[in-house]
Amino acid sequence: MKQVLVFAYGLDLHPEEIGKLCPSAKPLARASARGWRIGFFGHSRVWDGAEESLIPDPDAHVPGVIYALAPSEAEMLEAARGVKLNGTGRYFHTPIDVVTEDGLSLGAVALIKTERRAERPPSRPYRDRIAEGARLHGLDPDYIAALAALPATEPAYPVPMAIQLPIFAGSCC
Repeated sequence: MKQVLVFAYGLDLHPEEIGKLCPSAKPLARASARGWRIGFFGHSRVWDGAEESLIPDPDAHVPGVIYALAPSEAEMLEAARGVKLNGTGRYFHTPIDVVTEDGLSLGAVALIKTERRAERPPSRPYRDRIAEGARLHGLDPDYIAALAALPATEPAYPVPMAIQLPIFAGSCC
């Protein structure tokens, strides 16, 4: 069966978050995207704060997890994150090279924010959910501590706020 390898470095690190959209998601390996750093941009109504993105930085690396997804689940993940093929969505997908803990180089897909103007803080619950996902996957404790120490804002309302996911062609009921 064909699978799509997705590099998760933000909210999708958390098993419950990726599991909502991709119930058969399997973490294959912890990996690192070299030449990138994490930043936060825009505003999520669901979490009342900025959302994560990879930003090119030759002196940095971002730890994460490689998930193997069925193509249909990869499409669901992209749709939920606002990926549009014409580049006008909240995110776009891009090929990325990552290196596993075992030194294996893999090609994967990463979701990157389309709009990356001024960096803004995420909400505290959003930042903490990402850090918890990193901890659950056993990522480097120093990286988890750095995530947990990122500046964050208090949300103005209870988060995550429920939103309606789009209805997809061919979906039931």
